[in-house]
Amino acid sequence: MVAEVVAEKINANAAPVEAKADVKVEAPAVLASEKPKAAVEKPAAPAAPTPAPAKVAKSPKAEETLSFVFGKWDTRNIEIEDASLANYLSLDGRVVPHTFGRATRGRFEKAKVSVVERLVNKMMRSGQGKRKVSGKYIRGRGGCGKKIMAMHTVEKAFELVERETKENPVQVLVRAIEHSAPREDTTRIKRGGISYTQAVDVAPLKRVDEALKNIALASFSSSFNKNVDAAGALAKEIVLASKEDNTSFSVKRRDEVERIAKSSR
Repeated sequence: MVAEVVAEKINANAAPVEAKADVKVEAPAVLASEKPKAAVEKPAAPAAPTPAPAKVAKSPKAEETLSFVFGKWDTRNIEIEDASLANYLSLDGRVVPHTFGRATRGRFEKAKVSVVERLVNKMMRSGQGKRKVSGKYIRGRGGCGKKIMAMHTVEKAFELVERETKENPVQVLVRAIEHSAPREDTTRIKRGGISYTQAVDVAPLKRVDEALKNIALASFSSSFNKNVDAAGALAKEIVLASKEDNTSFSVKRRDEVERIAKSSR
């Protein structure tokens, strides 16, 4: 009897163990973002760097000449003593002073044009026009529209200026403009059928225009029907105006305009 009871107890304790043995244990779910260690891919080898495009070597001499007028005269160290003209004397260094009229469509855009090119443009005049200057007409040299010819004339004049003064001809030209630019002029006012002249101040841009015009007219009058070429007459006028010499045509014209304006105050 005792053996049967012990056997029943053993069977009763063994039954739940067998039931537990039948339970299936599921493995934890693996997230899609997680990969097993065996499936981890090795990082790809870095791609070979693409070769940089070959750079065209530029000679330092070519880079320096980009700021030289006619490829000869540097414009980076030019000094302007007259503060009122500093914003209107453009010293843009161009090997060929020719902008093909790009600064002619807007107001005051010509102030951005190089002062050397503006002198070249003044050399293409046909003279003074229908008005008399100091009681006489001044004829041009038939250079209207011939800009290449005018540039050759200015370049040759600069060479003569450099030979005589031993200075940068662009600096001498700037000094000549400062000394020959009138500060005061007259305008005509009409009121009630009566017209009279009144003295007015000259704008800085107008001062530069008048100075360049008088320098160009001086070369016309000094070389017309004479044994002096245009380049030599222009070089002589630039040198005399830079020294504020009273024999300079542009300086005499400045004094005449200011004298008339002084009497009309």
